[in-house]
Amino acid sequence: MLSPAEETLSGTALLAWRRSQLAEGGHAADFDWLLDLAGGLDAQARRRLWSDLERPVSLRRSPPALAALWRRHLRDHTPLQYLVGLCPWRDFELGVGPGVLIPRPETELLVDLAIAALAPRPPKAQLRWADLGTGSGCLALGLARAFPASSGLAVDCSPEALLQAEANLRAAGLWERVHLRQGSWWVPLQPWWGQLDLVVSNPPYIPSSLLMGLDPVVRLHEPWLALDGGEDGLNALRAIAAGAVTALAAGGLLLLEHHHDQSEPVRALLVAAGLEQVVSFQDLEGHGRFSGARRSLAHSLAPSP
Repeated sequence: MLSPAEETLSGTALLAWRRSQLAEGGHAADFDWLLDLAGGLDAQARRRLWSDLERPVSLRRSPPALAALWRRHLRDHTPLQYLVGLCPWRDFELGVGPGVLIPRPETELLVDLAIAALAPRPPKAQLRWADLGTGSGCLALGLARAFPASSGLAVDCSPEALLQAEANLRAAGLWERVHLRQGSWWVPLQPWWGQLDLVVSNPPYIPSSLLMGLDPVVRLHEPWLALDGGEDGLNALRAIAAGAVTALAAGGLLLLEHHHDQSEPVRALLVAAGLEQVVSFQDLEGHGRFSGARRSLAHSLAPSP
């Protein structure tokens, strides 16, 4: 990544330079994202600029430095989030890099669903929650912020992901309230089986046959470990559902993100696993993106996950 070099120029000059960069290709929204996260020119500042083109504009990085990042993005399809090293998510700016899935905006809704589902509990109720497949740690950060009196566990099989999650938790001042564990799904949480009040997961769910058709920005750079859900896309979801009755506390809640066309099979997996109150939820575009269920308040112990 190039070193920042601040530079001030007029709005007219900035717009002319922006047009020249977009003439090389790419999407205006992506370039404006780069201006925001790498150049320090956020949406509010851009709106002020459009109404007063002679207003001087200060950029955190010089136009040549920003142009170099843009050319790398166009040439190699490298995600801008990796080039800048940041990804905005909820009220965080998360560190991201190669080997770690870039958090998507729709995943933010998992935190909102958890907050809504647990709203009947007292605000200072002490919960034990877990995030399976934490990646950058985005869901763990969201839950730690939403439930400040609770303790959390974040699991991933990738050492790179856990290092990134640790860095993000430390940067947010939440490190002491979330414990990281390496391994596959429920296995690292065995000491807490039967004690988890809330579990969320955004596991790999893309059918293997669809991976080669993904946008090159995703296909060539983001970790397939976090994308490939097996032949039907349900491998990880199947494993998570199968272990839920053992790992959840009585009445404990499981919330899952999945592919937009997997609501029906995921609900079937949750029912087959012995969970209750099985339901699906839509994302902001109206797609069935999430499903959830609870362990019965009086469920007998199931076989180990």
